[in-house]
Order: sequence, then structure tokens, then C-alpha cells
Amino acid sequence: MTEPGRYSMDSSARPATLHWGKVGSLVGGQAAVQLGSFALLIAMNWTAVQIGGTGAVTLLMLAATVPRALMLVFGGAVADVLGPRWVLLRTTTARVAVLAAGAVITASTELLWPLALVALVEGALLGLAGPASGVLMPQLAAPEHLARANSLYAMVLRIAPILGAPAGAWLITVGELWVALAVAAVTGLVWLGCLLYVTHGFRRPDPEPGVSMVKRSGDGFRLLARHPRLRWMFVASFCLDLAFGWPAEVALPLLVDERGWGVGAVGVVLAAFSVGALGSSALGAVLAHRISLFVRLVVSGAGLAVGILVMALMPSVVSLTVVAALVGLLSGLNGPALVTVYQQAAPEDRMGAAMSTLSLAGIGTAPLSIAVFSSLALVLGVQTTWLICGTVAFVSPVAALLALRHPVPAEQAPAEEAPADAAAAGQAPAEGTPAAADASGAVLVSPSPASV
Repeated sequence: MTEPGRYSMDSSARPATLHWGKVGSLVGGQAAVQLGSFALLIAMNWTAVQIGGTGAVTLLMLAATVPRALMLVFGGAVADVLGPRWVLLRTTTARVAVLAAGAVITASTELLWPLALVALVEGALLGLAGPASGVLMPQLAAPEHLARANSLYAMVLRIAPILGAPAGAWLITVGELWVALAVAAVTGLVWLGCLLYVTHGFRRPDPEPGVSMVKRSGDGFRLLARHPRLRWMFVASFCLDLAFGWPAEVALPLLVDERGWGVGAVGVVLAAFSVGALGSSALGAVLAHRISLFVRLVVSGAGLAVGILVMALMPSVVSLTVVAALVGLLSGLNGPALVTVYQQAAPEDRMGAAMSTLSLAGIGTAPLSIAVFSSLALVLGVQTTWLICGTVAFVSPVAALLALRHPVPAEQAPAEEAPADAAAAGQAPAEGTPAAADASGAVLVSPSPASV
């Protein structure tokens, strides 16, 4: 039986098995707020195009992503110092207020500055809240049940863009931007209500005298320096996101255009990937605890790398679609396992800091991947550069295997765990043990399909 989490008031806040009521509220609340967020993203980008074209969209993207990435660094420290309940309730309330104010302002003006201001403030709030969100699921489920709970959570992250994107297009068609802002505010209120229930009983951590928030903001990077298991899992996540970002965002349309397959092929391939990932997430919600961690983390990572390579060589839309579905299937197993092993290896009193660095690995790789591989493609061509991406992806399963060779530090493991429970918690098996540990989870903050 696990001890109560440091953020909880009593043992009921972190049960020995799984608190399905709170997990269901967490997943349901995220479903609502993610649907509203993706709908708003489509509506805001479309409005920006109408106002100022490509320049306006670029400004909007920078306003949303730069403050979010910067605030992630501090968000982990804030979550560790003040607790996830304190952070999430206040950032969510502020976000609802910002979206509601934005709806009022955009109802009477068609200027770009209100959109940029909303994107900037919302991005900062989401950056602060991200690491705190990553702390919640380990508080609701014992390690041996984290796989199923977090795979269920991953399903929400898959479904939200599939349903939210057309919802945003519909809202902007039948109404105006202020309608989408109002809908996003309402879904934020739903998420706030769920948070009140999910985090009930959580207490603020005991203060650490003499430690400033600025110093604490570097805890995530210090964790990477001290803990080999965390460091190698970070490398695994970073390299997979780096390898997948450019093919998914840039190369796929270019490859389709080069081969004369038509723009519809892009949608078919991406839909196949999403269906595969959604299917494996659903499978994980039921059976993840019965599938070896080695299979879900290392074997699936190697399969993803092979899949990225093979996609560049497919001669037809049908074969490319089939491979994309298989890559999606593997990503739905790999991402949750990767993130939860990272969670389980992090010290509980620095969980927010750990999640902030992992989130930065995902958010930071997208522009880096596009910049680096787009430059290479100008010289080497799309297909050759895509093959290089696949080669880079092979670093991920190697790094994951190296991470599993380093056991979870003793202070992170509950003292009363039996050996079987220790394996379920994600520790590496002792020398001579043929089976790998069994743990998994879900991506709580991840922008790339490769790591979700």
C-alpha cells in the first residue's frame, strides 16, 4: 500500500488502488476543456488569417507559445512550493476570466490586438498550470494502476483535436470569434468544477525556509543532472519528438505534393495515425498493466523509428496510410509508458519541476525540428531528410533501455512495497531477472504526436 501523497491531507486522497471517481472527473474535465481549447485555436487562427494573413497568424502563435514555454520553467517550482490545487484553481479561474473578457471585447471589434493579448495571457497561464496538471494522476492511482488510468487520460488527448477542430470551424461559421471564446470559457468552468472535486483534500506542501522561487525554478534541470533514469528518459522523449515533428508538420504535405497524390492524402494519413493511437490508448486503459514495460517502452520505440523510416519509402497512399496507422498504434503505447516512468522516477516533492522539464522537451522540439530538418531538406531533399529523422528516432529506444538499467532511487519507492509491487512501480529488475518492470501512464502535457 502506498503512503499518502505529499499534496494530500489524508490517505483517502491517494488510495492504495485506484480512485475511479476522481480519475473519471479528471478525465471528463480535461475532455471538456480540451475540446473548447482546440475549437478556440481553430477559430482564432481563422480570424487572424482574415485580419492580417500569415503575419497575423505568426504573431498569434508566438504570443501563445513563447510565454507558455517561459512560464513552464517557473510552473514546476510553483506547483512544488504551493501545491497543485492552489496553482490549478487560480490559473483556471484566471483563464476563464480572460476568455470571458475576450469574448466581450471581440464582440464589438475586429482588431488583432485583443486576440494577441488573449493568446499571450492564456499561454502564460497554461504554462504555469501545466506541471501542476502532471502531478495529479500519480496522486489518484497507485503505481501498479497508473498505466490504465493514464491510458484513459491519453484517449482524451487524442479525441479532443479530432472533435475540437471541426467544432471550432463550425462555431466560426455560424457565429463569430466571441462565440468560440465564450464556449471555451464555459468549458473552462466545467474543468474548474472538476478540479474542485479532484483536488479536494490536497494540502499545500510544508515550506522550505531559505529557498527562493527563482532557485527552485532550476530544480528540473538539477534532477536531470542527479538522476540517470530521469536523464535518459528525457533524452528518449526529446529525440522522439525531434524526429517526429518535421515529418508530421512539414514533410508529409511536401511528400504528398511531390508524388502528386492530392491534398486529401494528407488528411487520410493523419486520420489513420490518430485512429491507431486512439485504439492503442483504449487498449492501454484496459490492459496496459498486463503488457511488459519493455514492450511498451523499448519495443514500441524501436517500432516507431522503423515506422518513420518506412513512411518515407511508401509508394502509394494506401501503403503510407497503413504504416501511419501502425505508427499511431505504437505511439499510443510508447508515450504513456515514457511519461509515467518519468513520473515514477521523479522525487515526489519535485514532481512539478520534473514535469516542467519534460514539457519543455516536447514544446521546445517542435520549432527546433522544423528549423533543423527544413534546412536539411533544402539541400538533401524531402525523402532523404525524412530518413534522417527516422535514424534520429532510434536514439529514443536506446535511451529508454539505458534508463531502465538504472533503478528508481530508494527514496522514491514506498518502503513497504513488496518486490512485485516495486516492479509494477517501474523500477528496473535486478540483475538476472528476465522480465522488465511493468509500468505505464499517459502524456499530460505533450504537443507532439510522437510522444502522446
